[in-house]
Amino acid sequence: MTGYGAKDARGAEGGPGLTGSVATGAGACTGGCRAAAPAGREGGEWARHWQYAELPGLDLLRARYVRHSFPRHSHDGYVLGAVTGGVERVGLPDGVTDAGHGGIIMINPEVPHTAQAGVPEGWSYSTLYPCEQLVAGIAAETTGLTGTAAFTETLVDDTLAVHLVNGVHRAAEEGNALAADSLLRIVVARLLRRHGGPLPARTPGTAGARTAERARALLEARLTAPPTLEQLARELGTGPFALLRAFKNAYGMPPHAWLTNARVRRARRLLEAGSAPADAAVAVGFTDQPHLNRHFTRIVGVPPGAYRRERAGGARTYKTAGKGAS
Repeated sequence: MTGYGAKDARGAEGGPGLTGSVATGAGACTGGCRAAAPAGREGGEWARHWQYAELPGLDLLRARYVRHSFPRHSHDGYVLGAVTGGVERVGLPDGVTDAGHGGIIMINPEVPHTAQAGVPEGWSYSTLYPCEQLVAGIAAETTGLTGTAAFTETLVDDTLAVHLVNGVHRAAEEGNALAADSLLRIVVARLLRRHGGPLPARTPGTAGARTAERARALLEARLTAPPTLEQLARELGTGPFALLRAFKNAYGMPPHAWLTNARVRRARRLLEAGSAPADAAVAVGFTDQPHLNRHFTRIVGVPPGAYRRERAGGARTYKTAGKGAS
């Protein structure tokens, strides 16, 4: 296989479609070359978070972060992050792991995690966010996994997988739908075959787990006007600290952090549908657009305005040094 999916992974460091890219032809990169960062961004932070219309059920993020850190949050789909430079430090329920060049981070749906730089120069990566249905379809066709597919490891060194993830980005940015779709399925199937297993069945809920589930349902229903912790606990017939413990045990974060994450998720859907950031902010319960900007940028990695423009086929990258941009 040549070009986008070449088994020679020496070109894995380069991101797709970058200004000054050394890729030629179908995106092949040989001789250990390293693609340049977008013009004017060599020393700073930049990011692009977008969707390619020909790949439904997938979000793409390509970025370099130095000072930016992601607070504890979760996704409703999977995370496949290919580190192409520096070190990304990922905090997970079972501890912290550092991913360097050639590492692939795999996170299952709804697993809470954080991310920040593991070295002073930060990290760069290309990330795929496939939805559950997309991964399930690939698993059914290429593996013998039963039930919901999951990744059984969080970090593996796999330079070919990194190259394939970069190839998905490059092909999508060049408008090569056949290559992008092919490489996406190849890399997901590869990682599932090597590091996949069934998602562990949930154990029967304890009283605390049932309380946490009821609390989550109430918060979701009252996203724009949530109760205080004491009010929520009283309504559920428990104490505030007991509710805090139960909720964190069930969802990996306290109720207020879960609520912020849920608001950002809903804001994303509104922005994707064309809502203005100011309207989305009010609709999900944030005080105003700056309030949305702050939390959205921390969790998603780009500000809401840039996120919305990408859905409309506008902005290409976001330079985080310009914090006023959105």
